[in-house]
Amino acid sequence: MEPGNQSTILEFILLGLSEEEELKPLLFWVFLSMYLVTFIGNLLIILAIITDYHLHTPMYFFLSNLSFADICFTSTTIPKMLVNIQTQSKVITYEGCLSQMYFFMLFGELDNFLLTTMAYDRFVAICHPLHYTVIMNHKLCTILILVSWLLSVLDALLHSLMILRLSFCIKLEIPHFFCELNQVIQLACSNIFLNNLVIYLASELLGVISLTGILFSYSKIVISILRISSAGGRYKAFSTCGSHLSVVLLFYGTGLGVYFSSSSQNSRASAIASVMYTVVTPMLNPFIYSLKNKDIKQALVNVFRTKTVST
Repeated sequence: MEPGNQSTILEFILLGLSEEEELKPLLFWVFLSMYLVTFIGNLLIILAIITDYHLHTPMYFFLSNLSFADICFTSTTIPKMLVNIQTQSKVITYEGCLSQMYFFMLFGELDNFLLTTMAYDRFVAICHPLHYTVIMNHKLCTILILVSWLLSVLDALLHSLMILRLSFCIKLEIPHFFCELNQVIQLACSNIFLNNLVIYLASELLGVISLTGILFSYSKIVISILRISSAGGRYKAFSTCGSHLSVVLLFYGTGLGVYFSSSSQNSRASAIASVMYTVVTPMLNPFIYSLKNKDIKQALVNVFRTKTVST
């Protein structure tokens, strides 16, 4: 294939996590199991929240959106990986690669903003409990969700449009199991300075907004909890945000792992680290939010009980 612009490019090659043929059947079943657990777990969370009137609160409204984003987030990468393993193909078309990058960035960024929104919700619930229902009204919750979607769509669209201006070289092998933005840009034979600049500025701006919101919210939460005189009261207050804090630490911890592995120029390490970020974290979210949450547990019991009675 001769170098040229995007109109002459037919396909990219995804090298995957391992090139050893004997490991591919194992990878297929492991990732299929993880994807099914992620899909079913997050879908059950959504069903439980929709069907239980007691869960029609801002906190669970945001959680249902987070579960939906996680389902879509994993669905942009894992199914294609499973198909490639099963068909013994490493090919993804240019259009498919661009679409995968767009939706991966969209739902990844949406996860980011939803976690920030949920941190603000916990801040209001703990620091201003008497005014919670007034502040976190339906209108504000809707606006927060719409803003999260809008910023995510615009960010993903910006990076996708920046890809369209690039010309690509002969070697179009991506050392990853999906079309990761930085890996695709490295394959370009045209100048990528502007692309890298946009990535840096967008990630810094949106990252600062999200992290500032989360750190501000939790700093206020910690101060409020420490002011509670009784140990039981402090435990009860902390338990209301413990699940969200666990997910935040898992999300940003794995994200930093991907960042540092990418900066080390070790593509294989970056791909393996991305598994934590793209698969493991969305899979664990339903367990984190349900194991210590009596409301979610009861709602899930009601979902299965209703299905049993109806059959």
